[in-house]
Amino acid sequence: MYQVLSEVYDQMQEIDYTAFADYYEAVFQKFGCRPKLVLDLGCGTGNITMELARRGYDMIGLDNSAEMLDIGAQKAKAAGYDILFLQQDMAAFELYGTVGAMVCALDGVNYLTEDGALGAMLSLLHCYLDPGGILIFDINTPYKFRHVLDGRTFIYDCEDAYCAWSSEYDEDENLCYFDLNFFFPDADGRYTRKDEYQQERVYTVDEIKECIKKQGLSCLGVYDALSFDPPQAESERLFFVVQRPA
Repeated sequence: MYQVLSEVYDQMQEIDYTAFADYYEAVFQKFGCRPKLVLDLGCGTGNITMELARRGYDMIGLDNSAEMLDIGAQKAKAAGYDILFLQQDMAAFELYGTVGAMVCALDGVNYLTEDGALGAMLSLLHCYLDPGGILIFDINTPYKFRHVLDGRTFIYDCEDAYCAWSSEYDEDENLCYFDLNFFFPDADGRYTRKDEYQQERVYTVDEIKECIKKQGLSCLGVYDALSFDPPQAESERLFFVVQRPA
């Protein structure tokens, strides 16, 4: 995944990264977490990683896509940020020490599709998160998969490419499949097509809470997107705050 998408990922995004960083800092304050070193899991091209670095945090960006990390490293260097980028799997990563907090943005957890992958990722908090430290992550909700994404095609007309992004939710497999078709303009006026396929797993709140509990961690809260409001029936994105016991 992301071998093709990485080429135009930043052009396709309409994400307020400042709002994400503001929310993370609000969570830190609410739960008395004062991290100096923060790990950005599934950091992609490093937009949130750099926004947090701009605010004075020492940052590590971790992602499984070499293409995304390469773009992130180039952007960080150009901006003058000293960020360590690591190509590793979120469910099986290794660090040289612990961090004060971890974040995982934009439904990165939904990409943990294999059975046991979420538990494996959470178990690593005991190794690499400071006692009392917190993990903040968000998910696409079952409501979003069923009522917003299923059977829909989204068109992106970017500066460097045209993309048709189709979604199909499989209730039996509990997976949502994404079919991405990219068309890159050639010098002669024709287009080169490149395809990419992705999938996300659908997690319920209860399923995630049970997984957190099994790993001996504390779920401090589950909130509607970028707020401290409780989840609603039609919430499309939820945020979880998880703590490693002190």
